[in-house]
Amino acid sequence: MLRYLLSATLGVSMLVTGAIAFKAINTTRVSAVEISADQLEIASQFDSATDFSEGSALVQLGREFRYIDRSGRIAVVPKLEFDAFSPFSEGLAIVKAGETYGYIDTKGEVAIPPQYDRVSRFREGLAAIRVQQKYGFIDRKGAVIIPPQFQLASGFFEGLAAVKVDNQYGYIDSKGKIVIEPKFSDAWNFSSNLAPAKTNQKWGYINKKGEFVVQPQFDGAFNLVESMGRVRVGDRWGFIDQSGKVAIAPQFNFASDFSNGLALVQIGNQWGYVDKSGKVAIEPKYSFASSFSDGLAAVKINDRWGFIDTSGKVAIAPQFEEVGSFVEGMARVKLDEKWGYIRKP
Repeated sequence: MLRYLLSATLGVSMLVTGAIAFKAINTTRVSAVEISADQLEIASQFDSATDFSEGSALVQLGREFRYIDRSGRIAVVPKLEFDAFSPFSEGLAIVKAGETYGYIDTKGEVAIPPQYDRVSRFREGLAAIRVQQKYGFIDRKGAVIIPPQFQLASGFFEGLAAVKVDNQYGYIDSKGKIVIEPKFSDAWNFSSNLAPAKTNQKWGYINKKGEFVVQPQFDGAFNLVESMGRVRVGDRWGFIDQSGKVAIAPQFNFASDFSNGLALVQIGNQWGYVDKSGKVAIEPKYSFASSFSDGLAAVKINDRWGFIDTSGKVAIAPQFEEVGSFVEGMARVKLDEKWGYIRKP
């Protein structure tokens, strides 16, 4: 689990620079049901695009990458050319130069020169870095706060970061002090004061003393979100509540975290949504779907994507080739092989 946290720091944002000319932005308000190409809040024109983060989104046109604001205007232009970029987190974005990584600020200036083998986004003022196969942490000024010494390291969550020492996982505080001894075969981050941890091939949940408050019994376990944690028994998924009690018995082919009070679940080959009692809130009838974000969820009907609200009512008719989630009131959508953005109705 933890081993993936730093292996894909740039994800879809591993991009290359070139030359760009943006189309003018159409300011027509988005329809609540049908949206034509000329009604997009930000015109469909980009070869790739990310969700908004901290007021900007990373977009590609040709070989050029820039950050735009919610009106579609260019917000950040990197002062130097780089091989790859990421969205912003705590005011800094990851950049790649050759085989090394660093950060730029919201003015496009180099804040921390590329020099690390691997990096993570900043969380709680710190970012994980890798130097000569060892992980440590830097602050937003680039100062090394925790020297590289760990086999792996996650970001900080609720003041603690999971680290791997001698093939076992434990947790450190923001000063680098080990507060939970490495004794788990795998571990996730803390949320709601609990963290999934694995021992003897089973997952349970520990508190910040490293004590199991939910005994290891699951084949898979994930962070608590909205006071509910996804768990897997065999090939079936269910949920526990914050007390550790099984709130929804494992029964689904797959389940996603709760969001806006509902969880996306797969029953057979169809996707629908359940509430925190396990009651079906939106019938499983979609070939594909996503979790709710900002009150809307993307669903696929007849090979086109649209959005529904938490009552299951269609808010934006299925008409897009691909979509992202609504973040900061905007969602990326793909029409005619190009990406643009719509605003939440």
